[in-house]
Amino acid sequence: QVQLVESGGGLVQAGGSLRLSCAASVRTLTNYVVGWFRQAPGKEREFVAAITWGEGLTHYEDSVKGRFTLSRNTAQNTVYFHLNNLKSEDTAVYYCALKVRGATRSEYRVWGPGTQVTVSS
Repeated sequence: QVQLVESGGGLVQAGGSLRLSCAASVRTLTNYVVGWFRQAPGKEREFVAAITWGEGLTHYEDSVKGRFTLSRNTAQNTVYFHLNNLKSEDTAVYYCALKVRGATRSEYRVWGPGTQVTVSS
């Protein structure tokens, strides 16, 4: 059974940076998409960004475009989420999730437990 584990969250000042990691316990992620979501206190979980494992194609929501970037290490089955120029509104629990390429955004089936990101102003 595939498992995802996030790490790298923490407390950072506004304007600072963090690197989140999402490690997958699976032999290969070919034909999968790794997505990142976040949930702020009192708000619904929202999609933030995604990367296709095979080609490394990325997509970012407008709220993070130009500040956050995704990369992957195929040898270690790990996706990195680089959060730069953080703002207080980025404070949330960040989750990585897995779906089959071609599936819809509502079809992420495997989720990590999440990692807390707190940005102080």
